[in-house]
Amino acid sequence: MTRRSSVMAGLGAAVASAAAARAAYAALCRRPPGGPDTWARTNHRGEPVTLVEGPAAAAAAAAAATVTPGLPGRVRAGLAVAGAGAAAFGCYDDLAGSGDRRGFRGHLGALARGEVTTGAVKLAGIGATGLAAAALLGGPPADVVINTGLTAGGANLLNLFDLRPGRAVKVALGGSALLAAGTPGPARGTACRTVAAPVGAALAMLPEDLAERAMLGDAGANALGGMLGAAAAASLSRPARVALLAGIAGLTAASEVISFTKVIERTPPLRWLDMLGRRPAAGAAASNGPGAQAAAAAQSLEADRSRAPDVPERAAADLP
Repeated sequence: MTRRSSVMAGLGAAVASAAAARAAYAALCRRPPGGPDTWARTNHRGEPVTLVEGPAAAAAAAAAATVTPGLPGRVRAGLAVAGAGAAAFGCYDDLAGSGDRRGFRGHLGALARGEVTTGAVKLAGIGATGLAAAALLGGPPADVVINTGLTAGGANLLNLFDLRPGRAVKVALGGSALLAAGTPGPARGTACRTVAAPVGAALAMLPEDLAERAMLGDAGANALGGMLGAAAAASLSRPARVALLAGIAGLTAASEVISFTKVIERTPPLRWLDMLGRRPAAGAAASNGPGAQAAAAAQSLEADRSRAPDVPERAAADLP
């Protein structure tokens, strides 16, 4: 494929994915499986949001990946499996999880005591999903191991950013742009085509996320992150993939002891990007009532992020 045709193929896949995501979101909002209450959550303002954004984005991105022009069948299959598998296990944790255990330490610590949490099931499931996607992508055993880590690690890492409206989507879009721009030579066209499906779905859901009508949840964030990890696995050289995997592992380890939100808020350029398109902070809302109480609880929770770094401050229903 020429560079122009690669760009057009990627653009077409992104548009198809965006259209499918909007259609799926509308359908799920009209008839959410199990009823609206199954997917309803209360955000940090005390306002209702829905989790159907996540399944809509994941289903659209996975479906669009299977028909993206110019990609080998094994790459299409790997992307689709990465998105669908991560979404399935993320959705399970969204709907069945209690929120009592968080982070690798919380889930693995509970497992060591004989308690199998929904989060532990999700971690194992996303690991298996990463392995399946890596096996489909092919390559020597070393590449399968690296690509498994990229897919599973990407799924987990993006979910750690789904703590404020639009943040995970912005990280996904930024990561996609870096992958497409930073991939050298002919592989750049492959990178553009592999990120097209998750980018389209993410862009389609961004207005709902920023307006706090909906949120990705584990289903959406895990799916988009897993697909971006698989896209990197299909596009980058082995040294670049090893370096990226080390970065993902480092950020994931750091999330156990530091708050990404605090780092963002203390860094002016990151804070500006994080607030771009968002409503004013909850602290600027009314000083009394349920919304203010939820905001105060979220702020109190943020002070404890070092102990529970992956608590979604956006969902007051998850507050202890």
